[in-house]
Amino acid sequence: MNARSEPAPAGPDAPARPPLVRELLLVAGLFLVYKFGRQLATGHTTEAFRNAHHVWDWERVLRLPDEGTVQSLLLHGDTLVHVANTYYAAVHFPATLAFLVWLYLRRPAHYVWARRVLAAVTGAALVLHLLFPLAPPRMLGATGLIDTARLFGPSVYGPPRTDALSNQFAAMPSLHFGWALMLAIGLIVATRTRWRWLWLLHPLVTLLVIVGTANHYWLDVIAATALLGLALAVLRLPRSRPRERTRCGLPHRRAEVRRRSSAERPELVGAGR
Repeated sequence: MNARSEPAPAGPDAPARPPLVRELLLVAGLFLVYKFGRQLATGHTTEAFRNAHHVWDWERVLRLPDEGTVQSLLLHGDTLVHVANTYYAAVHFPATLAFLVWLYLRRPAHYVWARRVLAAVTGAALVLHLLFPLAPPRMLGATGLIDTARLFGPSVYGPPRTDALSNQFAAMPSLHFGWALMLAIGLIVATRTRWRWLWLLHPLVTLLVIVGTANHYWLDVIAATALLGLALAVLRLPRSRPRERTRCGLPHRRAEVRRRSSAERPELVGAGR
């Protein structure tokens, strides 16, 4: 992803790359669970809209910014809102997949860590989707927001009643933002180029897109950030072997220097006599 990033460790001390077939099955299984889990939450229309009114009211109590302010910025031109809709529809899955593939090829240890974190966040999100179905702000008339994807295109969703491919009542937490933030964190940790902090632009743009297109509330983003933070606190990146070996090798080198010094002292003393 960035040619200036440090080369992957090589040699016997480099972390072993997980078997490719196993990883493909794991990622495919995770995707199927993701799709199947979202399907389980379909049909809770009344509850989803009741929760949406609660979330909208909570945001006003917490004095969070109005999502309409972000959407008004996108509506200044058809091109801008079309780009935002395209970003929402076309970047989410491909960017995450490219992130995992790059880590698998160049940073095996980081890959295992990132895959585990993404799986944990996704699993926790699916549970929350089932327990708290939530209609997005584009469906809630009280928000005053419009469905930019339906009006300007492109759209990844059909009518909620006939959409058999996705669960549109799974707004909280926002996996769009959670995955984007993990992508940025993973690449910042896995690379050493001074430009690596620019990866934070991806979750920032994703944040503006998902809010501006009325697909998510601010609280959806906060919930996703909290889940990711919890996963990162529990699933920490293991230390690399070369560094551990270097630290372990220092005492041996110091001991060897002491032995050489002690072996040379008698000769020096004898020469003085």
